[in-house]
Amino acid sequence: MAKEKLFCFGMGFTAQALIRRLAGPKWTFAGTSRDGEGGMIPFSRAQRLADPGRHLAGTTHLLLSIPPDDAGDPVLACHGVDIANLPDLRWLGYLSTTGVYGDHGGGWVDEATPTAPRQKRGKARVAAEEAWLDWAGQYNPAMHIFRLAGIYGPGRNALVNLSQGKARRIVKEGHVFSRIHVDDLAMVLAASIDRPNPSAIYNVCDDEAAPPQDVIAHAAALLGRTPPPEIPFEQAGLSAMAASFYGDNKRVRNDRIKEELGVRLRYPNYRAGLAAMARLERDG
Repeated sequence: MAKEKLFCFGMGFTAQALIRRLAGPKWTFAGTSRDGEGGMIPFSRAQRLADPGRHLAGTTHLLLSIPPDDAGDPVLACHGVDIANLPDLRWLGYLSTTGVYGDHGGGWVDEATPTAPRQKRGKARVAAEEAWLDWAGQYNPAMHIFRLAGIYGPGRNALVNLSQGKARRIVKEGHVFSRIHVDDLAMVLAASIDRPNPSAIYNVCDDEAAPPQDVIAHAAALLGRTPPPEIPFEQAGLSAMAASFYGDNKRVRNDRIKEELGVRLRYPNYRAGLAAMARLERDG
């Protein structure tokens, strides 16, 4: 059986979920982390892959989950040529953000909505998307862009935040966020690998954008706790970084992952996702 190899630039929460989903005799995996611990390959803009030919050899699928920095996309800058020279590469997935759409006052956006980011992070993501798509047009058309909503999952969710005393019910009237469970995100990536559509762009989110205070209240109910008090956004004393996440207000359509990739979300809203994780906690 011919082996498929997934190489992940950034072996983080999403990459690990995708590996769990793909794991089997058909696949081999390799990836990077900033410090190279846990068997990972060290990589950063300041520390390129020491031997890219050896590390990337045999790669058929490549996941890009490292965010851009002030100088642009570090993987493209350091190893764009090395990736272009991979003879068996059939699929590239770049993990972007729905932040590229900017603010729509709570209105709907889809993949055809023009990008109009107001935040620095969103502008950097648009530049990175465009750079990779330009690269794909020159070297390899197997590029796919995934615009992700807020990712949550085991160990990273409102239940954990409440248990650790970190949850706050910050209220900004009319404001909603979109989310995606990491296992559903991995399902979308795997479906794209099975049905590649070069240069496609996909929004990856669940079916229900919701106010963040509602998520905390529901998590508290699942835990049998009194939710923390509501705090008006203006009185929350958020850092500039934290406050910036409240600068964009939109609802994100996910029709394309369903219609083109055949995805049926296991966790179509935060209630389903939190309930599943609460059951996991109860079952140990």
